[in-house]
Amino acid sequence: MEFDIRPAIEAEMGQLGLMGSYSYAGAFGDGEDNVVATGTKAEWTLCAFDDSARTDKGQATMATSFCAFPFTTRVNGKAMAMAGISTVGTRPEYRRMGLLRKIMTRAFAEQKERGQSIAGLWASQAAIYQRYGFTQAGMNRNYAVDSVDIALAMDGSNAALALPMVTRYTPVHGLDAAREVYKNFIAQRTGYLHRGKSLWLNNTLDETTPDGPVYIAIAGTLEAPLGYIVYTLRANLVDNRARSQEIKIRDFAWLDLAAYQSLWQFIGKHDLVGRVVWANAPMDDPALALFQEPRMLHSRDTEASWWRIVDAPNALAQRGYSVGEDIKIGIAGDDLAPWNNGCWHLRSEGDGTGVGFAASVQACSDAPQVTLSIKSLTAIFSGMHRAQDLANWGLLGGQASDIARLDRIMATQYAPHCPDHY
Repeated sequence: MEFDIRPAIEAEMGQLGLMGSYSYAGAFGDGEDNVVATGTKAEWTLCAFDDSARTDKGQATMATSFCAFPFTTRVNGKAMAMAGISTVGTRPEYRRMGLLRKIMTRAFAEQKERGQSIAGLWASQAAIYQRYGFTQAGMNRNYAVDSVDIALAMDGSNAALALPMVTRYTPVHGLDAAREVYKNFIAQRTGYLHRGKSLWLNNTLDETTPDGPVYIAIAGTLEAPLGYIVYTLRANLVDNRARSQEIKIRDFAWLDLAAYQSLWQFIGKHDLVGRVVWANAPMDDPALALFQEPRMLHSRDTEASWWRIVDAPNALAQRGYSVGEDIKIGIAGDDLAPWNNGCWHLRSEGDGTGVGFAASVQACSDAPQVTLSIKSLTAIFSGMHRAQDLANWGLLGGQASDIARLDRIMATQYAPHCPDHY
């Protein structure tokens, strides 16, 4: 059976919507005009079409759908172009034919040409995407705490902490201040997306859900914001006769500990709220260290975003580094992006500004000092796993001193995290 692998045209986007409707069982809406179709541009797609089977509109049947959003993400303080893969699905009658592998192979080559050195996604099923070299690049920490249990235990060094005022705004009035905080909050982090206004409005501030109106609580002032929480508030969701309301925190960013504490205190003042849910906190969120009763957060960690290095030398050169080091890295077994295989000499040196390190990467014929797969490199690159852990698990080879050196050069200031689902 022959298939035409190409981007969809605008007239075929209804098929993309129907593919998303079936593949995700209506999670993103039913019908041709659901969010899968309306939130995607035709030029972002790469699909497999069966020309021998025609729809009732006379179009070639879309057998497999695929799209890649043009995102910019942060990697230890540096901006990098990323392909955000989404809307992946195959009609059941066309499954087990290798269509997605053919699409992935072509997509990686095209992403490399576009300068998108990494690809990211949220895996509907981990087993599917590990076959293509993806690995976890972040986790979500989930909290579910009663408002009466929100109390932070600040140590003596912070006893005189001056807490900023917190004021609630509608999205229209609070968005600009939140965007300013977010830009500064993510500057040195890993995994966060650069949010344009549309990503804010269609994701973080989306009000087309049963959760109710969206509010933004700003710590500080609109002119000088220090932190924010984006949240919703709804009644009759908690089995508590005195506190039946639920707050869902969608987004939380802060520029200092005082703002962090004041925002939690603001949430704690909601006396009719019996449950505060924050389902996408970062793994290094300080709540477990600061709450008087951290067990009352009912903390639970879940899988989140996945990454795959598409262009290893360019990805390594573009990433942010905190130390000056050099190491020779050997990559083998990448059959979907064979240009990654080989030995790469990574050097990180001061960039002359006194505030960072610039990297260079060159192919070399020397024996590598560490050897690993593209999956293992991606896990270290993102800060998800240490090289020493991977070596302990048999997923990385090298002398102990070289493994320690790789950990030093790949260390991230913050744990990787992406609060935006795409």
